[in-house]
Amino acid sequence: MDMEGFMRRSVTPAIVLTVLGLLVGGLFRYAFDQSDEASVANYTRSALEGAVITLIVWATHLNLAARGGWLRRRPLIVELIARSVILAVIVAVAAIVLEVVLYGHGVEAKWIRETFFKIIGVGLLLSIPITTIYELVRMIGGHTLLSIVLGRYRQPVREERALLFLDLVGSTTLAEAMGELRVQELLTRFFSDIDEPIVAHGGEVHAYVGDEVIVTWPAGTGQPSRRYLDCVFAIEDRLAKRADHYRKEFGVVPAFRAGMHAGPVVIGECGDSRRQIAYFGDTVNVTARLQAHCKEAGRPLLISGELRRLLPLNLDLAVEPLGSTQLRGRAASIEVFAVARRATS
Repeated sequence: MDMEGFMRRSVTPAIVLTVLGLLVGGLFRYAFDQSDEASVANYTRSALEGAVITLIVWATHLNLAARGGWLRRRPLIVELIARSVILAVIVAVAAIVLEVVLYGHGVEAKWIRETFFKIIGVGLLLSIPITTIYELVRMIGGHTLLSIVLGRYRQPVREERALLFLDLVGSTTLAEAMGELRVQELLTRFFSDIDEPIVAHGGEVHAYVGDEVIVTWPAGTGQPSRRYLDCVFAIEDRLAKRADHYRKEFGVVPAFRAGMHAGPVVIGECGDSRRQIAYFGDTVNVTARLQAHCKEAGRPLLISGELRRLLPLNLDLAVEPLGSTQLRGRAASIEVFAVARRATS
């Protein structure tokens, strides 16, 4: 797992939300409490209460997103109502506990009448921007969302990127045997299951195209990294772990082929009614053709010489040179390597 990326994704939102909660707690004290209660100690308590409740709302939302698949299968209105009820209950319990801990006395009737329900209301209001931002990140990716907000790719930009094109093996045959609806259910489950190892290894899903997923990493750091390959093997392990579930649910365990390449990519913002970050250039085309070449080569994972140069020299994997290869639809040839984990005795 890419621990640096994991820590960054975990710590940064927590810091931002803590600061937001401190500000909201202080503003809550300023807006609703009596002037004779204005003191540094009370403002400090309110700020701490705001920070804790904000983080609790965030943690609850993450937990519902990770474990609430049953909720997402319900109609949207049912999901929204259920989330609101769950959050209201959790914020209520947290508010009562914090009142006792921070102020050192029991829950008073006056506090219930004048403050308790206001805290619940503010907590639910906080959940709206948190949920909105989280869902936007889920839909278009955190990097893409930030890039659109900042206008980073309003004008095309050239960046060094590592790309992974990964697709489901035999999707056409599966569609004939299972039907298109069942195969789509399989694809949805497949994409959901492989998302965790992709994120854990610092990758960002650029797009889903039919039965294929395109993943990208920044590659201009100059530091060797094996996270690109580790991501693929983590996906393999994830599918193996879920094999019994797939057999029971679909009668088949999904397998994949993957091609990886690195090089300059032109990135630009496209569209008006629906904005999208698009990737252009030879690097994208080569990666797609490299993935397609997996079938002809009879290998599940092929990488280019350019990607190989981004990997550590002492790579404890079986890396087999396949020589200079002319990929279909491309005049120039590239160095291709087949990569696999070494068999354990």
